[in-house]
Amino acid sequence: MVQKRLRSSKKRGYRILNIALLIVFALLTALLVFSMFRYNILAFRHLNVLLSILLVAVALVTGFLIFKNKARVTTTIILILAILVSSGAMYAIKEVLDLSNGLNTTSNYSEYEMSVVVPANSDIKDISQVKNVLAPTANDEKNIRALTNNLAKTKKVNLTVDQSSSYLAAYNSLRNGEAKAMVLNSVFESVIENEHPDYASKIKKIYTYKISKKIENAQSPATNNDVFNIYVSGIDTYGPVSSVSRSDVNIIMTVNRKTKKVLLTTTPRDAYVPIADGGNSQNDKLTHAGIYGVEASIHTLENLYGIKTNYYIRLNFTSFLKLVDLLGGIDVYNDQEFTSLHGNYHFGVGDVHLNSEQALGFVRERYSLSGGDNDRGKNQEKVIAAIIKKLTSTHALKNYNEIISGLQNSVQTNMSLETMMNLINTQLESGGSYTVTSQAVTGEGRTDLPSYAMPDANLYMMELNQDSLNAAKAAIQKVMEGK
Repeated sequence: MVQKRLRSSKKRGYRILNIALLIVFALLTALLVFSMFRYNILAFRHLNVLLSILLVAVALVTGFLIFKNKARVTTTIILILAILVSSGAMYAIKEVLDLSNGLNTTSNYSEYEMSVVVPANSDIKDISQVKNVLAPTANDEKNIRALTNNLAKTKKVNLTVDQSSSYLAAYNSLRNGEAKAMVLNSVFESVIENEHPDYASKIKKIYTYKISKKIENAQSPATNNDVFNIYVSGIDTYGPVSSVSRSDVNIIMTVNRKTKKVLLTTTPRDAYVPIADGGNSQNDKLTHAGIYGVEASIHTLENLYGIKTNYYIRLNFTSFLKLVDLLGGIDVYNDQEFTSLHGNYHFGVGDVHLNSEQALGFVRERYSLSGGDNDRGKNQEKVIAAIIKKLTSTHALKNYNEIISGLQNSVQTNMSLETMMNLINTQLESGGSYTVTSQAVTGEGRTDLPSYAMPDANLYMMELNQDSLNAAKAAIQKVMEGK
């Protein structure tokens, strides 16, 4: 009698346990199925449908067994395994969503700092001691006004702004003792640093105001899912990837999924072209387009090649290349022997293995290359391709969390997760590999052309060869038309 009661109690215990497990599994299944269809995950060869049917079938079968009070232990084991598998799948989806959110979170805005600076040895220690500042109001009036308005509102300090032709000219006046204080837009710090590598040690910032600028059309869906252009921008800054910065890498990636062709078009950073948006369509070197925001770089290249750019990917090269070490280094083929200025690394002809610092030297160098900036662009393409290859390999799983964190901190894009998954699913569905080709626009270097952003400096510019530009345009159109 006692044994009978124990068996009955044991049966009830299993039944209660299995009901609880089934409820947990049902909730996980509902969440998993919703996530798969919401974000187009595993949406190839009907895999998401088949998996959903399998999950529902497991729930129905275990529910039937619980109802009939049969195979209690087996039911428990099945449900525990199903919960573990579903939990693992949900964790993977969560990681993908977190990565996507990290890449997209800053895609609708860019940020920079407006500061009031004085000489490093100045007796001025507080903004209240400043009455006059030197600033290029003709070129950066909106941001300068935002800074002065903020000072008047928060610090009750009303500054008189004296006109300067550029931030470089203002810094030169500050350095020469002709001015006591100046306004500095963080975007132009790298521009000043080119002329004065020690500038950072010669100034001190006594007031800083952060500005966020909305990026128009941050989410730009492709008009044709099979043919689209992606702007790949490589910035070289130690700040967050959302920081406004010059764009040292400028690649248009033209993708035709029908013909499985990808064309990488590199435009030299020094290319002398009309700069859109904040550049007022005035000619300047292409890298300066980045100081007006990523959309200025996009519109400049769209105008140059007569195309529509559907998406953009922005890479902070300094932090992006840190991934190289997490990936165990990368391998690239080097076309010509050279020694880099950064790190003084020697690269022979042939296959070379690079760590992060070597990779940085490899992509930065241009002066030791026979083709100058054109060859640097090719090396940048090689490194980007090598990193992507490693990221898609099983080796990347060893440092999964660190890599995810690194990507979030170094990559910015307006491509939604749904779009990413659609591209991945289509590739998995169709199979086959892409043919990747590259081209670079060429030109002649000059130092006598005026710069809109830096009118006081004699900068190296590349006057583009019109035949080379026309050939690049034709090649892009050929890929887009599927020829």
